[in-house]
Amino acid sequence: MSTNYEGPRYFNRELSWLAFDQRVLEEATDPTNPLLERLKFLAITASNLDEFFRVRVGGLQLMIQQGVTRPDPSGMSTQQQLDAIGVKVRELIAKLYDCFCNDIEPKLAAEGIIRVTIDQLSPAQRRAARKAFETEIHPILTPMAVSLEEEFPLLPNQSLAVCVRLLPQQGNSEPNDRFAVIPFGPFAPRIIPLPATSGLTYLLLEELVRLFADRFFPGESIAEVVPFRITRNADISLQEDSAGDLLDEMERVLEDRREADCVRLEIATGASSELLAFLSQALRIDEPNVYQMPGPVDMVAYFRVADRAGFDHLKNPSWPPQNSPSVPSDQSLFETISQQDVMLYHPYESFEPVVRFLHEAANDPDVLAIKQTLYRTSQDSQIVAALKRAVFQGKHVTVLVELKARFDEARNIHWARQLEEAGAQVIYGVKGLKTHAKCCLVIRREPQGIQRYMHFGTGNYNESTSRLYCDVSLMTCNPDLGADAVSFFNAITGYSQPQRYRRLEAAPLGLRDKLLDLIQVETDRARQGLPAKIHCKLNSLVDPTLIDAFYLASQAGVQIGLNIRGICCLRPGIAGLSENIEVVSIVDRFLEHARILYFYHGGDARVFIGSADWMPRNLDRRIELLIPVDDPVHQARLLHILELCMSDNVKGRRIRKDGTHKRLTPGKGRRGRAIRSQQVLFEETVEAVRESTRRRRTVFEPHLPPEDPSQMSPSS
Repeated sequence: MSTNYEGPRYFNRELSWLAFDQRVLEEATDPTNPLLERLKFLAITASNLDEFFRVRVGGLQLMIQQGVTRPDPSGMSTQQQLDAIGVKVRELIAKLYDCFCNDIEPKLAAEGIIRVTIDQLSPAQRRAARKAFETEIHPILTPMAVSLEEEFPLLPNQSLAVCVRLLPQQGNSEPNDRFAVIPFGPFAPRIIPLPATSGLTYLLLEELVRLFADRFFPGESIAEVVPFRITRNADISLQEDSAGDLLDEMERVLEDRREADCVRLEIATGASSELLAFLSQALRIDEPNVYQMPGPVDMVAYFRVADRAGFDHLKNPSWPPQNSPSVPSDQSLFETISQQDVMLYHPYESFEPVVRFLHEAANDPDVLAIKQTLYRTSQDSQIVAALKRAVFQGKHVTVLVELKARFDEARNIHWARQLEEAGAQVIYGVKGLKTHAKCCLVIRREPQGIQRYMHFGTGNYNESTSRLYCDVSLMTCNPDLGADAVSFFNAITGYSQPQRYRRLEAAPLGLRDKLLDLIQVETDRARQGLPAKIHCKLNSLVDPTLIDAFYLASQAGVQIGLNIRGICCLRPGIAGLSENIEVVSIVDRFLEHARILYFYHGGDARVFIGSADWMPRNLDRRIELLIPVDDPVHQARLLHILELCMSDNVKGRRIRKDGTHKRLTPGKGRRGRAIRSQQVLFEETVEAVRESTRRRRTVFEPHLPPEDPSQMSPSS
């Protein structure tokens, strides 16, 4: 269908990422959030910017070096994107530090969490600072003389350091200032507690080093001591085709990252022009990539303050994961799943049944084999422990450990080696692709024959993040899905050609076409004057082909509701293009991570969960799964989640057609009352558990005689 709209059809991906960071920062500025939660959102914003520079800015700078000039889908050249990023990032930094220095930090001080500078130390605090320096800091830090004539030392990525400018010594023939760098490394504590009657009074490590810098340079005249931090490019290419051993090649990538070019220099405001010029030249970094911070450099470190014990009144009330009533604790999970599919919505419902699924499989003598994908796991993974135990129990265990999971490569290499040493069959991913699908298949011998049990998820097999990320788990023994799961693992662990699935759909082969078909069905129905509706919950929407399909569906009259947490390149609400599309983004205490799809389909709903966001990389360069949800009860629950997310007028923001967003507020219609979707979902989960407990208490359970009369007691 043609349109008269001639403006830009897509938002720029990088600016959309930064728009998400802006929404995260808004939670830090929101006075209705508890104070330490606001501080945590500041740290999250800083952490997001770190990843953005390592991944996105590093990639754009490489494109400039390689002479890439083609515009992105939004029409921006590479240099235009970098220029726009610089402007937006400086705006974010200014707002972040204004929030911290002029709002949050004074309020923290009033609550007994006080940061002091060296000029504010009392005599007792100065003595304590000296003791901390002598015992904890001075022995582990090592200053390094640096100059432009020699190779600059290799500084760790995103690790704080100080640059020291030393004045020329009297009588020395060298008239110029000299410089030294003191890297802090991973073991030096950033927060130095000081004596206080109550609460937490602390000095930052860089202030402590500045106070006692003369201990590192006796007899020298110190002009200034300035904290700084570098960010290195993480967009290092993996030479899979020429790699004899992918594990060795991944270790090379990790080593190359340590020495990659600097893409950003953060330095404390107030550094002299001499010191700033020296660092810029030594690190070979241009002025547009130098960011002066009007407060503590590296706000990511404030996670440690936000999580500090003893200040519960400044934190959110606890929302602990609930034990789902659909998973009886006194029944084998295999028995439970054989009776009905089990669907869990984390973190409102505990991730424990998923871990238990693996542990039961490891210990069950009737289980013959376990096949599992691992993309990201926790530091102390119970999932991996269960897989190792399964090997010791004589099961055939096959694990695809994705070594190319960005920033988790080292951990995955560690787990791959441990699983190999235990005796599991380990696959290092698929050449040329990342395996992002979340699937576990258990093969079990039962009286009626071989039975297949599966877990499919939208999130990682990670017990830690399962308490923070909103994700869906589906456990089933559906025969068609079982056959598909076997075909899936055969395809990704061997040389077999991917078979046509019965119910699953997978990237990179058929997933985009499946999604286009589903959208096309709604488009055709709308053109016939029939009701048509699409609701999707995703992390990111970038793929131009799918966005164009949404535009055509909107022009046909399909009502489209999109709950997109992060990057969204679709421009909603534009007359003649996307007036029937609404995009809502939610930022709250849990990270919205689930992928849920609903298509009206003439009243015969099509509902899916999946691992993939709608981005070219997911659809073309990753192995992803789309899983149908057929159970009417589970379908209704997923539709309820989608409706709640679209109706959230407390933590929801509607994306406008110009790329800005408007925070939703209670009003008329469906938003007539305050709806905070995450709070509603938690309260509903708690109530479901209470109701299940009440039902169990009111069931009359008679004592029945044993079937064998010989087992009856004489007194009966």
